[in-house]
Amino acid sequence: MATDGIEVGPRVVRLSSPDRVYFPKHGWTKLDLVNYYLAVGDGIVRALRERPCMLHRFPKGLDGDKVHQKRLPAGAPPWVETVQVYFPRYGRTADELCVTELGSVIWAVQMATVEFHPWNSRRADVERPDEWRIDLDPMPEAGFERVRRVAAVAKGVLDELGITGFPKTSGGHGLHIYVRIAPEWSFGEVRRAALAFANEVERRAPDDVTTTWWRQERDPRHVFVDYNQNARDHTIASAWSVRGVPDGTVSTPFEWDELAAIDPRELTLATVPARFAKAGDPHATIDDVAFRLDTLLEWADRDGLPE
Repeated sequence: MATDGIEVGPRVVRLSSPDRVYFPKHGWTKLDLVNYYLAVGDGIVRALRERPCMLHRFPKGLDGDKVHQKRLPAGAPPWVETVQVYFPRYGRTADELCVTELGSVIWAVQMATVEFHPWNSRRADVERPDEWRIDLDPMPEAGFERVRRVAAVAKGVLDELGITGFPKTSGGHGLHIYVRIAPEWSFGEVRRAALAFANEVERRAPDDVTTTWWRQERDPRHVFVDYNQNARDHTIASAWSVRGVPDGTVSTPFEWDELAAIDPRELTLATVPARFAKAGDPHATIDDVAFRLDTLLEWADRDGLPE
C-alpha cells in the first residue's frame, strides 16, 4: 500500500507502506511516525536546520536491523539538501542530509528514519560548532532523581556564567542541556571547555557526578557528565527526535521549572504532539543569543587540561 502523497508545505512526499508497524509493542506504524513529525514540525526543523545529520533507519521496523546512515540515501528528490563532511579517519567524504524544511524530515521518515542525529555545527562552517552539548548520562544504579539533582547543579553553574541552557530529555534515562555558542572555536576547544564545565559540576556535587572517562572505573551510582559528546562527528538524538526503542520515547525539550516533575517515560510519539500543540517549543528562543566560552577556557587553563 502507498499513499498518493503527503503535502508538506510546497512539497509532496510519497509514503510507501504507511501501515508497516515500526513499534510492535504499541502497534505504531510508519504513518504514525510521519504524523508525529508533522505535529512537531517547527521544533524538529529548528533542531536540525542546516546541520549535517546522521540518520538512524529501521527499514523493517524496530524488530529489524538498525542502519546508521551517514550518506544521504539514494533516490532523494532534488529539493532535499545535503552538506559534505570529511572523515579524516577514513580519508573519505560523505554528503549528509542537511534539513532546511520539514519536507526533508518527512522524506527521511519515508526512507525508514526513526532517529535524527545532527552535528553540533552548521553547513556554513562545519568545523566550527555553534552548539555546546551537556549530556547527563546516568550509570546503571543512578536513578532519575539523581539526574534531576545534577541538572540543577549544572544550571546553577550556567547561571553564574551568565549562560542560558536549554534542557531536554534524552529519550532514554538521562538529560541533555544545549547552549548556543559563537562559532569561533574548534571541536577540540569546545570539548575542552565542556570538560572544564563538567569538572566544575563534579566539584560541586562529588557524591552525584563523575567525569571519569573509563566506564568500568565510574561509580555505578553516579551521573557521567559526558563532555566527549562535543568531539567532532559525535552526535546525539536531536530535540524532538523519536528514539528507536519499544516505547517510542521522544527527546523532549522542557522548561526549567518542569525539572522536578518531568518524566521521560511519559513523553512518546503518542503523547508529545498534544504537549507541543499546547505549549509550543521550549527551545524556540535558543538561537536568539550565542554565548562565549572564554571563561570556561580560562578554567581549562587553570585546571591544566590538555589542549
